Amino acid sequence: MNPSLPQIIATIIFALALIHTFSTSFFERLAHRQPKHAGIYHLLGEVEIVFGFWAGVLFVFLLAIQGRSEAANYLNSRNYTEPLFVFVIMIVASSRPILDWVNTATLSLAQRLPLPPLVAIYSLCLIALPLLGSLITEPAAMTLAALILGQQVLARRVSLRFKYLTIAVLFVNISIGGTLTSFAAPPVLMVARTWEWNSAFMFMHFGYKAILAIVINTLFAVVLGWREFKQLSTSKTQLASSAQPSTNAAVPFRFSILHMFLLLGIIFFAHDVPVFIGIFLLFMGLATAYPQYQNRLMLREALLVAFFLGGLVVLGGLQSWWLQPLLLSLSPQEVFLGATLLTGITDNAALTYLGSLIPGLSDSFKYFLVAGAVAGGGLTVIANAPNLPGLAILRSHFPDNTVKASGLLGAAIIPTIVAAMAFYFL
Repeated sequence: MNPSLPQIIATIIFALALIHTFSTSFFERLAHRQPKHAGIYHLLGEVEIVFGFWAGVLFVFLLAIQGRSEAANYLNSRNYTEPLFVFVIMIVASSRPILDWVNTATLSLAQRLPLPPLVAIYSLCLIALPLLGSLITEPAAMTLAALILGQQVLARRVSLRFKYLTIAVLFVNISIGGTLTSFAAPPVLMVARTWEWNSAFMFMHFGYKAILAIVINTLFAVVLGWREFKQLSTSKTQLASSAQPSTNAAVPFRFSILHMFLLLGIIFFAHDVPVFIGIFLLFMGLATAYPQYQNRLMLREALLVAFFLGGLVVLGGLQSWWLQPLLLSLSPQEVFLGATLLTGITDNAALTYLGSLIPGLSDSFKYFLVAGAVAGGGLTVIANAPNLPGLAILRSHFPDNTVKASGLLGAAIIPTIVAAMAFYFL
């Protein structure tokens, strides 16, 4: 390895960003202790701000070292399709017509299951919606599952321990639930074309294993949370008829169908920025023209998530000098463990992308690299891109609007082990 000065600086800043990610609660405490500067501390305490903020710091250093032209060229060389897509899909998937339709379908299916209503809804959100992510993409599945879980379960009087367990299982299940096809999970997308992995290949080598792991993880969460569900049942709580309370007019069926077509269009053209942005602008026009059929759009949350992912793209682009040699130094079995752990600090799509640049990899190395990357996708907020939308939606149900990195990591260990064992032994 012979890194350049910009690469060394980028790696130091990347490490500082990781430390910042695990220290957001510290800034929230500072905001309470020093109200005079509470605004800036609250800003630094937002997890979604972290990588965008440090990407700005990196850009300042690049300006000083390389000049305006080189620094701007580097930013322009990065691919921002994923941050833009997540921004758009979060807003559209969480719109009232879409969400009411999914919520109604979930409630209707839950009533047909031989389970208590809340347990049935909880199980569907942790099994059916993550698997649906293989068709509608992981960010869309995460947005819908998080909104329904938040309103139907986490908004009730449940323990903090159960909340962390729920968000951890959701993150892990979403990460592996997109592996049934070759176009829905970001880490799979990064390698599918290069390695010629189609959807049939993905299902035969990953899909059925993911289904088994998702079911086991959900059963684990239900068993551990059974006392919580029992207490909620005895308190005779009512199911919410909508995942977002609304006082607006009922949404006409034709309007819901139109929104569904717009959502499917965005998903179909997920890799074509001009097309899905055009569809999104049409959606915004409809939302503005018919406000009586909408709740508040998630513009702020989606912007923060896109800012985070954009920063991750900028910082991650200068980390290959140490990540790629590290991957090459491992055997296929070692890369499985290494990828599972590394994805917690690098984003699993970035990890698999670096692997796709290495020529001559064996089939087993390729498999274990992707398997480890998706298995570890729930360990941290940055491990898998769709985790950010989930965090933005569910954080309000946690004390101080903060999901502690240590709490998420601790709760995600067992679900991650289950996923890893499914991919390794089956």
